[in-house]
Amino acid sequence: MPSKISIANSSAAVDWTVSNGYVEYDRALDIMARRTAAIREGRAKELVWLLEHPPLYTAGTGAKEKDLLNSGSLPVYQTNRGGQFTYHGPGQRVAYVMLDLETRGRDIREFITHLETWLINTLAEFNVTGETRRDRVGIWVRRPSKGEMIEDKIAAIGLRVSRWVSSHGIALNVDPDLSQFSGIVPCGIRDHGVTSLADLGLPVTLYDVDVALRGSFQQIFGPTKLVEPGKALKI
Repeated sequence: MPSKISIANSSAAVDWTVSNGYVEYDRALDIMARRTAAIREGRAKELVWLLEHPPLYTAGTGAKEKDLLNSGSLPVYQTNRGGQFTYHGPGQRVAYVMLDLETRGRDIREFITHLETWLINTLAEFNVTGETRRDRVGIWVRRPSKGEMIEDKIAAIGLRVSRWVSSHGIALNVDPDLSQFSGIVPCGIRDHGVTSLADLGLPVTLYDVDVALRGSFQQIFGPTKLVEPGKALKI
């Protein structure tokens, strides 16, 4: 496991909040924009925001039109995060990560490595071995029951870093409708599939995943403070 990213004030806990119900994508973008501006200006603390979206596709800055295979099936949102097309929907835990990299080393590659480790350590809590690949983004699991060389993606990473404050973040498939991924080429990768904890035979709840995510995050990034959404998301 990588060591903790350096932080200017080791006593400053990251705000941690979990939204119940589905959060519309436009609302999430607005909240992230306002919160990251406040973090940058020193008016708000860092924040990790856990949520679910209603079914939708998002297109990152590297998205290719040909990778949207079924344009009329779900709403499609253009976004300023890196990456290509992905699906968000019920049963997928999205974590938006708004951290001040100015005080955490100003190393985006290291930051991404820590996010990958965060996901891998979270999956390990459920005895799932997540792995990274040099030529593919995200976290992958081997599927020997499907074939020796078969790997499926279980978690995605898509980031924006503006003036050293991060936004967007990760998406971990707990029990989403995996058929929705057939409407896109997820992250531009055609040769591998998508899986979830449920697809792997694990009856894990979002609450179980949230507990594991928070514990693993704190091991890498430092302490967190649980804050009610009404307070955490009001800027």
